[in-house]
Amino acid sequence: MQTHFFTKEAFAALGAPELVYVRPVKASEVIAEHPAEALKSFDLDPEQTLYALHRADGVRLAVLADRSSAIEAAVAHALAPVSVH
Repeated sequence: MQTHFFTKEAFAALGAPELVYVRPVKASEVIAEHPAEALKSFDLDPEQTLYALHRADGVRLAVLADRSSAIEAAVAHALAPVSVH
């Protein structure tokens, strides 16, 4: 089996700009990346699993409470979601 590696730019060009991916993320990761003030209206358990929506180049676009909401948000914005395990 031959393995191919893509740069972020090459990967993004495959589905650009409509391809986005959904990936589970711990709330603790989101909490660590944002100032407390920005999250004060959210009740997050650091062990909670959230679902992040990313562009093909890895830039995070949104974080939602569940996978189906992430997929629905992508589709509502004319994006093509794929899951990452």
